[in-house]
Amino acid sequence: MTIPDSGFMIDNGASCLPLPPEEEKRIVKELTDQSEANLKEGNLYYVVSNRWYSSWQRYAGQAMDESSVDGWASESQNMDVLSVKTAGRPGEIDNSDILLKEDDFDGDELELRRMLEEGRDYVLVPQQVWEKLLDWYKGGPALPRKLISQGMIHKTFIVEVYPLCLKLIDDRDKSQSLVRLSKKASVRELYEKVCRLRELEQEKACIWDYFNKRKHAILSISNRALEDSNLQMDQEILLEVQDGNYTSRLGKDSTGNELALVSLEPSRSSVTIAGGPTMSNGHSTGYNFNLYQGSAVSSSFSDMDDGYDAYKLRKGERGGLAGLQNLGNTCFMNSALQCLVHTPPLVEYFLQDYSDEINTENPLGMHGELALAFGELLRKLWSSGRTTIAPRAFKGKLARFAPQFSGYNQHDSQELLAFLLDGLHEDLNRVKRKPYIETKDSDGRQDEEVADECWKNHKARNDSLIVDVCQGQYKSTLVCPACEKISITFDPFMYLSLPLPSTVTRPMTVTVFCGDGSGLPIPYTVNLLKQGCCKDLSEALSSACCLKSDEILLLAEVYEKRIFRYLENPSEPLASIKEDNHIVAYRLCKNWVGRTRIEIIHRPHEKCSSDSIKGYQGKFIGTPLVTYLEDPVSGADIDASVSRLLSPLKRTRSSGKLHNGKENGCVKGAIEEPSNSSNFRSLSMDKTELEETSSSELSFQLFVTDGNSSSCKPIEKDSVVNSARVVKVFLDWSDEEHDLYDISYLKDLPEVQKAGFTVKKTRQEAISLFTCLEAFLKEEPLGPDDMWYCPECKEHRQATKKLDLWMLPEILVFHLKRFSYSRYSKNKLDTFVNFPIHDLDLSKYVISKDGKPHVYELYAISNHYGGLGGGHYTAYAKLIDENRWYHFDDSHVSPVNESEIRTSAAYVLFYKRVKTEPNAGVGETSQGS
Repeated sequence: MTIPDSGFMIDNGASCLPLPPEEEKRIVKELTDQSEANLKEGNLYYVVSNRWYSSWQRYAGQAMDESSVDGWASESQNMDVLSVKTAGRPGEIDNSDILLKEDDFDGDELELRRMLEEGRDYVLVPQQVWEKLLDWYKGGPALPRKLISQGMIHKTFIVEVYPLCLKLIDDRDKSQSLVRLSKKASVRELYEKVCRLRELEQEKACIWDYFNKRKHAILSISNRALEDSNLQMDQEILLEVQDGNYTSRLGKDSTGNELALVSLEPSRSSVTIAGGPTMSNGHSTGYNFNLYQGSAVSSSFSDMDDGYDAYKLRKGERGGLAGLQNLGNTCFMNSALQCLVHTPPLVEYFLQDYSDEINTENPLGMHGELALAFGELLRKLWSSGRTTIAPRAFKGKLARFAPQFSGYNQHDSQELLAFLLDGLHEDLNRVKRKPYIETKDSDGRQDEEVADECWKNHKARNDSLIVDVCQGQYKSTLVCPACEKISITFDPFMYLSLPLPSTVTRPMTVTVFCGDGSGLPIPYTVNLLKQGCCKDLSEALSSACCLKSDEILLLAEVYEKRIFRYLENPSEPLASIKEDNHIVAYRLCKNWVGRTRIEIIHRPHEKCSSDSIKGYQGKFIGTPLVTYLEDPVSGADIDASVSRLLSPLKRTRSSGKLHNGKENGCVKGAIEEPSNSSNFRSLSMDKTELEETSSSELSFQLFVTDGNSSSCKPIEKDSVVNSARVVKVFLDWSDEEHDLYDISYLKDLPEVQKAGFTVKKTRQEAISLFTCLEAFLKEEPLGPDDMWYCPECKEHRQATKKLDLWMLPEILVFHLKRFSYSRYSKNKLDTFVNFPIHDLDLSKYVISKDGKPHVYELYAISNHYGGLGGGHYTAYAKLIDENRWYHFDDSHVSPVNESEIRTSAAYVLFYKRVKTEPNAGVGETSQGS
């Protein structure tokens, strides 16, 4: 029984009455912790609408990101945080906003809307938490999901929010129905469910993999998991029922034609990786690959799993122009794959016999299976003309070895590229047993000697095609800020992640208030690294406002005219401060230890009885003022400090308003100084002085309030305020106060970064690739979470770091960091980056003298269109022998003019080294960009 309009109630045995919100929060936290400590496959979790759950969090006073699995704060969570304590009790659990409408799904099972994002649209709660929430609030419906394990090398647990959904077609009457079950379920369980649904005996049923409405293979009854059968979300399966003609019909399609039955994933394929594609018309692919036959490791994949004859070109067709079918938000994978399969050294390598280099013993690899899967797919794409390939087998292997890319949500093409390059390297690593090598410090040796030593050590453990063509080396210099110890290392890289300069720093506007009433509030704008912390902000403001050596700054966030939080943790990331926040800084004396913080909050005057204990429900005005007083704090002390803090706001008789000027961040002008002026008087005056300045009555109408303003009480001259770390005081502004003081100086705080402050760059104002590279190579301090352990100081230090390019690879990959993620926000930049297509000359950025050319030519681009959490990936790739560009948009492939490939969607750029003659002319440099 729920009793409305009650603060809270308790269980009394006979009826279930609401618990206090803090008790609900405690119970949920304890049950969640217990569940996380006992993770095992099969545990039940429940999907709950984030809209409802957020309202419960506000009611329970829980931080909005405590239960967010990704750590994102969703739009619905950016709410009036000051109302957390006073939020009303939510109604029944309501999951309707995350469910498909009844008209949109088949069958009796409830179905979630597709493309939902955890932390934004829904949260996952353990079974015990769900049962408690359901007991307290009722409602629903219940949406249970199982915990499953993913990955072969590194096991991880995930909740299967979207079970596998298959479209069952009954061959007898062509009727269709949906079958939903876990991808971890066995083929045997699929038969059991289908036979129950169709009221059949299992002996009479035969189920086909009917992907793209084509018979691929019979799903034999076994304990094999469905995920290992390459079945995709929403694909068709075909049910055939044994009758008198069953034997004769088996092995024929619907027209009676013979079918070549191929096992979905045989243990041995008849096609080896030695032979290369069959060129039926003798047409060359354009690469001089010197294909040859030889003994080889057989592929563990079916060459026909996509439904097309592998390795056959029709007359007049050429390879490299096949599209990849989208298997459900796999455009990110298709984009990355098209870039890799059009990388000349990889094409040449995987079309030849690479069996001797497969490393099945590397514990860091995937037993050679990833390399085999990639090689198989590359051969298909270079052998099928323009026939679209469905990369089901490759996606299945990817999900097994990299569960972070499983499922059907959108992922990041660059993250997949990084995994593929690293995985291919480990599967093709020629080093079977990696030796232990102790790293040595540079110790003042010549860079050439140290770099050569580091590269030899790296090659002793890592030797593969990927290292040969894709890995370079950069010089990393760390300098300790305390002892100036210099540490130089030479590290390998597979790609360069370049920041867009607009993402490196951010302007922040903060209003500085004087804690002693010696000046007017002044806004300052400082530029800081986005990855910085509150310590950086405080230091920049200290310099801007001419802070004295005996002063400190107290940072605070103001929300709805009240202080929402103090930013007292120096390592608090600046990312926690949003652009529309209002931040203030109070100049205070360092000598505040042991004193009471007085927080003065302004409100319009209202008649209030002297014994009022009712909480204030009205609006506030102005900006809170902060100072410190020595204990014990009396009403006269507070009254005197308020008078001093407001003194800069006093109106002059001549104009009715005080005129002030600002020079170098310091206030000047006709400020009426109190007769007993002294620096930080409110902090340093002793009790006697304060009493002498007090009149028989208080000058202001002041009320002391508790922490959440649930009660307020008038302050008397001789009353002593209870000792507390922070005392919150209401200052009522009557007509008399408005006549004496100009409160406009306390109004309209500027935002941290005013909307529209950053103007979007146009194509003409675009930044160049060289600008991004220079930002990457620029010296900068390490972040507070990335401290360096100084061997001299024996402590972790926030050292400065400088990168320099030392050796460049044959294939150079640039990743433009368009996406920024943090615990507090996520963002994408659509800034246009002007990058060279031909003759990218990086000579001026390479500090070694290795004698190699440093001129590159673009051959592929991975593009991302749209916003975060979705969007669409495509690729541009150049067929080198044709000298022509093509646009790869999943299954659609079309030619494109070279002038059209430079867009603001460019995300990952692929360059190959140009073989230049000695003393030949150089290419495009930073001067020409």
